Amino acid sequence: MKCSILKISALSIALPATLFVWSCKPGKISSNLDADAARKVYVAPGKYDEVYAFMSGGFSGQVSAYGIPSGRLLKVIPVFSQNPENGYGYSEETKPMLNTSHGFVPWDDSHHPELSKTNGEDDGRWLFINGNNTPRIARINLATFKTAEIIELPNIGGNHASPFCTENTEYVVGNTRFSEPLDYEKGDVPIDSYKQTFKGAVSFVKVNPQSGAMNLAFQLIVPPFNYDLAHAGKGVSHDWIFFTCYNTEEAHTLLEVNASQRDKDFIMAINWKKAEELISQGKGVKTPVKFAHNVYNEKTHTATSTIENGTQTLDVTKYPGLVYYMPCPKSPHGVDVTPDGEYIAASGKLAAVIPVFSYKKMLAAIDKKDYDGMVDGTLPVLKYESVLHGEVKQPGLGPLHTEFDGKGYAYTTMFVSSEVVKWKIDNLEIIDRIPSYYSPGHLSIVGGDSKNPYGKYLLSLNKITKDRYLPTGPELPQACQLIDITGNKMKLLLDFPTIGEPHYAQMIPADKILKNQVKFFKLEENTNAYATKAEKDSKVVRNGKRVDVYMTAIRSHLAPDNIEGVKVGDEVYVHVTNLEQDWDVPHGFAIKGANNAELLIMPGETCSLKWNPDRTGIFPFYCTDFCSALHQEMQGYFRVSSADSNTPLKFSIGVNPVTQ
Repeated sequence: MKCSILKISALSIALPATLFVWSCKPGKISSNLDADAARKVYVAPGKYDEVYAFMSGGFSGQVSAYGIPSGRLLKVIPVFSQNPENGYGYSEETKPMLNTSHGFVPWDDSHHPELSKTNGEDDGRWLFINGNNTPRIARINLATFKTAEIIELPNIGGNHASPFCTENTEYVVGNTRFSEPLDYEKGDVPIDSYKQTFKGAVSFVKVNPQSGAMNLAFQLIVPPFNYDLAHAGKGVSHDWIFFTCYNTEEAHTLLEVNASQRDKDFIMAINWKKAEELISQGKGVKTPVKFAHNVYNEKTHTATSTIENGTQTLDVTKYPGLVYYMPCPKSPHGVDVTPDGEYIAASGKLAAVIPVFSYKKMLAAIDKKDYDGMVDGTLPVLKYESVLHGEVKQPGLGPLHTEFDGKGYAYTTMFVSSEVVKWKIDNLEIIDRIPSYYSPGHLSIVGGDSKNPYGKYLLSLNKITKDRYLPTGPELPQACQLIDITGNKMKLLLDFPTIGEPHYAQMIPADKILKNQVKFFKLEENTNAYATKAEKDSKVVRNGKRVDVYMTAIRSHLAPDNIEGVKVGDEVYVHVTNLEQDWDVPHGFAIKGANNAELLIMPGETCSLKWNPDRTGIFPFYCTDFCSALHQEMQGYFRVSSADSNTPLKFSIGVNPVTQ
């Protein structure tokens, strides 16, 4: 056992700003930096990284893709927020992606990326991500790195325990952070009626195994706790999914104090196969709810938004055997399942141990009805000692999240004592610990939540970066640290700043993504209603006050490039088709004074920008993405005349004007 003095940051609940805690903790501290770190993270010019890391953008609402081990930012994938870089959420084709039952919501708070799985292993097809605020789940197509689908979740507030998928991506599952009255019940109730009128809802979103298309299959109505994180079982525990619950006190104010009264909260275990069977038997209750379902079609390059009405619900208190609770040290955050599916590690944020539960013991306790009371008088609480594999003793302060390397070891972040701890699954012995800088929340291992981890690299996703980077005013970046876990001792290789707040990340070997990559869209497969597949077909059409410009882009001109007869008060839709059929030749499009965004059009794609000219004059437009040696020459002009003008509508490219 090693005794050390740890400088720790304040917890908001009661600790002073800075304090020193004398801590006797097992496990030696790793040396901070690998002496060979520079070589291990160096990726030579022209060479690819070994691994993709997909990180949540947090308050940016996006997903970022990084190369590992270099730490290079490869792409920001727009999901829940408008993105002026490429016109996502501004273009006419993508505006529907941000529709909700509340109307157009162009932002969110993205938290937990989740890779699709086949037989419990990451398969590289799709990445799911949750919108925490206006509850949504998105699916990103990893062949194109584009958001393909977003489905809103009714009946919940704060879609935090989301979007964790079952072993073969049968479902992605989301659960409420803020319990509230259900959408189809009377919502105008006193807040202090929380215990009587508030409920939670677990959403099961069915995923088509071929296309990835999502639909809200059913929801389970559960007690009004706060649900934090989840992970599905695998192997022996395939039929179950596990959620952390806090605020089992059912408090509705000052949760910092009122939701920390009990020594233990719960892990909620749901038998999702049993729930699926009950739904198939017609036990579901059809409930009137409203939610948006948005789908992007990569043939038409156009999104559609449909408002769905109704879903099926099951009240878990009416179906014995569906839900069980396992006591867990207070305010648990992560709940993580070992690669073989036998053990469930939980992390109580205010605990001094890491409890590890046994799936076999859970089944035995259920069989013996080894209960320690009931929730809502009907949902059994299993005895802690009966389901416990054991406790990792003195791991550090503030355990949050655990992942696995596939070699019998687990790794857990310690938020307060700012470290990552390595421990052995079978005997729960702490093997090693390494400082992190500072306050890590989640961590990610390549395949670390799957049935067959790739291991090798661990990312510590840190919340505080004070003194790690050049200062950027009061707001500092969040950051990651890359740690080598190939040996007995963890070694720090690299740290790098990230966009937004990376709540969680998923890492996957690059080969699993590269095998499916789309390099450009085939022009002959473009079925966009406004596609112009040859320059000779470009045109401008007026219909009342609506003007449609059918434009093409190719190195190094836009056609048409002279357009006259547009009037103040017109609605001008510019539909740009990129005629290129070569990899990495996008074109951009922007108009002076347009108050939405520019476009970034991939080869073979069509994108549309709506422009409302508000004054007369000459308005240049141009390609915003460097595409060739004559990129600067890729431009044109709109002439805008007064609303009562008789200027005829005409357009041209070169010397052949066409008048309508």
